[in-house]
Amino acid sequence: MADTAREADLGMLVGQLGRSVQEELFARLAEQGHRHVRPRHGTVLAFLPPDGARATELAQRSGQHKQIVGVIVDELVELGYVRREPDPRDRRAKLVVPTESGLDEIDKARAILALIEQRHRLELGDDAYRTFKTALERVARAQRSWQQP
Repeated sequence: MADTAREADLGMLVGQLGRSVQEELFARLAEQGHRHVRPRHGTVLAFLPPDGARATELAQRSGQHKQIVGVIVDELVELGYVRREPDPRDRRAKLVVPTESGLDEIDKARAILALIEQRHRLELGDDAYRTFKTALERVARAQRSWQQP
């Protein structure tokens, strides 16, 4: 009989970690008044500065296609988290700007994520957590370059 147990690979570990962080983040956001925000909305909200950004900039920062970002922005406009405004640098272009609700969600999400990180830092210790995070950043950067010559 073959042994089906195997060591978790990078994809499994990163997927499990990502899903678990998202589940906690969005459950806590719902408890704090943002029950309509979904993980997909992070494609915009996580990368949105307080003074706004163009959809093309958000697509580049998040690594998503501009069309996907456009659909998510439409959802967030409908939910009252962002609005579209003319870009003062180019009136033909639009900026995606967070509303008061959007700024509140962004602030709360960052605070929740900071608490999650703090919990893991306490579990591992400062040095081990710093080493882990540095290694994870290096692996993520290296992985993003797989298509580049």
